[in-house]
Amino acid sequence: MTTAASNLIPRASLFGYPARFGLQISPCGGWFGWIAPIDGVANIWVAPFKAIDRPHPVTRDNRRGITGFSFARDGRTVLYLQDSHGDENWHVFAADITTGETRDLTPWPGAQCGIAGLSRKRPGEVLVSANARDPRYSDLHVVDLATGAATLVIENPGFAHFLTDEQFVPRFALAMQPDGGSAVLAGSGEAWEPLMVFPEEDARTSGPSGLDAAGETLFYYDSRGRDTAALFAFDLASGTSRLIASDDRADISGTIADLETWHPLAYTVTYALTERHVLDEAIRPTIDLLDHAELGNWTITSRTDDDRYWTIGASSDLLAGSSWLLDRQEMTVRQLYEVRPELTGKALAPMAPVVIPSRDGLNLVSYLTLPAGTGSLEQGVIAPLPAVLLVHGGPWARDGFGYNPEAQWLANRGYAVLQVNFRSSTGLGKAFMRAGANEWGARMDDDLEDALEWAIARGFIDPARMAIMGASYGGYAVLSALTQRPERFVCGIDIVGPANLQTLIDEIPPYWEDARLHLYASIGDPRTEEGRAQLTARSPIHHAARIRRPLLIAQGANDPRVLKQEADQMAAAMQANGIPVNYLLFPDEGHGFARPANDIAFKTVAEAFLAHHLGGTCQPPVREEVAGTTMQLVEGEDWLTELHRAITGLA
Repeated sequence: MTTAASNLIPRASLFGYPARFGLQISPCGGWFGWIAPIDGVANIWVAPFKAIDRPHPVTRDNRRGITGFSFARDGRTVLYLQDSHGDENWHVFAADITTGETRDLTPWPGAQCGIAGLSRKRPGEVLVSANARDPRYSDLHVVDLATGAATLVIENPGFAHFLTDEQFVPRFALAMQPDGGSAVLAGSGEAWEPLMVFPEEDARTSGPSGLDAAGETLFYYDSRGRDTAALFAFDLASGTSRLIASDDRADISGTIADLETWHPLAYTVTYALTERHVLDEAIRPTIDLLDHAELGNWTITSRTDDDRYWTIGASSDLLAGSSWLLDRQEMTVRQLYEVRPELTGKALAPMAPVVIPSRDGLNLVSYLTLPAGTGSLEQGVIAPLPAVLLVHGGPWARDGFGYNPEAQWLANRGYAVLQVNFRSSTGLGKAFMRAGANEWGARMDDDLEDALEWAIARGFIDPARMAIMGASYGGYAVLSALTQRPERFVCGIDIVGPANLQTLIDEIPPYWEDARLHLYASIGDPRTEEGRAQLTARSPIHHAARIRRPLLIAQGANDPRVLKQEADQMAAAMQANGIPVNYLLFPDEGHGFARPANDIAFKTVAEAFLAHHLGGTCQPPVREEVAGTTMQLVEGEDWLTELHRAITGLA
């Protein structure tokens, strides 16, 4: 099946900058803010509450663009993060809403910084984290927004992170334990005492959530003695815990809190779909209003201090996104804009959630997206379709239901798209996550295979026309599949995926030090002979000679998580074995491709690669989409060399 050229959705409509996104309202209620491009680069815009049609930009970035921001609580400043060419050494910047003056609040060379807190009680300041002193651990500093003066709050003696109160006083810390578990510590300064300890099996699903405004109750997630993480309240005076919410299918994933007390009013849980449940009846009319407004999947993106106004982000599998204003006094909700209006009326593809059994009895929450007009989960398809198995990264992450630009892009080009929450995926309980321990390149691969067999047996997918594609861990899954099952897929696309598990562990960023034991427990422990043998056996680099199918590798040169050497090693191993390899390098990118020109240039190649090997539809390169790309072709087959010349010539 191919898609008619007239029905092709331009890549720029899916992967270029949206018209506007990230709507927020300032805590004082005086300003709206969002992100929109200036000369093709994303910047922050603001508009008065009563004149949203008269916005002005407050930043003028002309490099990588800005992807998110927060209003400070002083009523005149927006805060945002930026790194350099994808190195993930984020700095905290402040921009004045009126003048547009921009300042780096964390001018410490080579440091990774972040916004650690904003408070109603300290409106002229921001709490920042920074690993300038010790690259492994982040200290806390208070920065005065008016002067930029930074005051050290606490030096981090080796904790994963701190939990502070509204005065920016550290009250709790999370510390990793030698056995891979974690401990919540209570105290201040140098005096810290264990409040609760989570064993290794619970450490990934348990931990502190927040402190109430009175400083009397700690809210936390806990999977001890159960499978899924439940929400609890710990009374600090009595030392007793109270269960607030739980779900046997999935972990509690978030709450809506009262702005005065910070006590939870409602909670969310996501199994196949996201659900919200009311804890306090005072919030029910608001939840009901939003649930019945036919918004699709909705989330709160900001709230005013008086809690009258909420901004809402909404999307669905067939809607790229829209932003709404909720007035809780008038009980009205109105749309302010669509994120990608150019997609209105386009033939987007419906996504269907399905739970697929694995061979050893696990439930694999998965999503099947079929090209528009080809069939449905209930009715099937007329004929089996070419398919792309799209593997999520992490692996401690998950796929969910809703608008997915990659799924829409691939479905629009004529492919069925299958996304699988394989073991190790998050949010589905600790047993499901722990089932992936030491299963990289083994049972985690089997889960993907079992989901494919399910789709093949039901006639959705043509087993002779399948590709596998993924980023980060998903890229590893591509390399593992092509080496372990060399005849299974027609081709594979690896995006920033590790090829050598030993070097992956050896070269983790210093600020991942707390995650080291988790990596050992999940991938293989290099401190033991057995662990080293497993790392070698499960590393695709050592099995490159088995590859029989075309492979496309894409890598950011500045990636701090999966270093460029991973892609270099894989390409060199294939060449040493006389196997053709296609290798794209982006010198100004990191772990993924942030600049739309680069992302779209990669998608242009990937689309042609899939069409060349699977027979789907392909949109020719478009000058406006790729202008300014830095994409380099390190190695490539003849046809890809010609395509690269065409793309870079257009650029």
